[in-house]
Amino acid sequence: MPAMMLLWGVALVLATAATTYVLHRKLTYGRGPEPDGIFWDVFGGLVVIAPAILVPAVQGPPAGLIMIFVGLATAAGTLLSIRKVERIHAAEPRRRAGFPDDAARHQSILEQWQQYELDPARTIDFPAMTDVRTVETAALTRAMREAEYCKITAGTDYRAAVERLAEALATAERAAGVPAPAPR
Repeated sequence: MPAMMLLWGVALVLATAATTYVLHRKLTYGRGPEPDGIFWDVFGGLVVIAPAILVPAVQGPPAGLIMIFVGLATAAGTLLSIRKVERIHAAEPRRRAGFPDDAARHQSILEQWQQYELDPARTIDFPAMTDVRTVETAALTRAMREAEYCKITAGTDYRAAVERLAEALATAERAAGVPAPAPR
């Protein structure tokens, strides 16, 4: 009897979690193309959930109560887990408002700095831009690391890190003697 109870318990947990997940998705993000899809999802779940509760209940009333509790706890746990995952996803930096603009600006700043690394003439003309022993260039590399970290880490201010990177690049260029760009 305990082996059968365990088998029905596993079936109940899996069916309840799957049904709860599917119903949550459909009720939150749309029902899909099939007009009675929710009915069939509930029906399909109950085909497994009902026997997983009723069969142990017939063998012993306390077992039926335990299975009802297990089913309710599984549904509640599934909903809580879904909400937690959604909060984590919502906090990802790439999902924040303005992220594409900040990422484009970040890339533009990196490309501007890479000219000093990859262009031999610029490296010869402005050696301080690649010399991390220079205070301003060291600050620039720290700002680059910070911006990269904030780009991928939830709970950080990516926009402010990109702004600090832009300021660090401008400061390093002034210190290295790079002429200011001509106004357009």
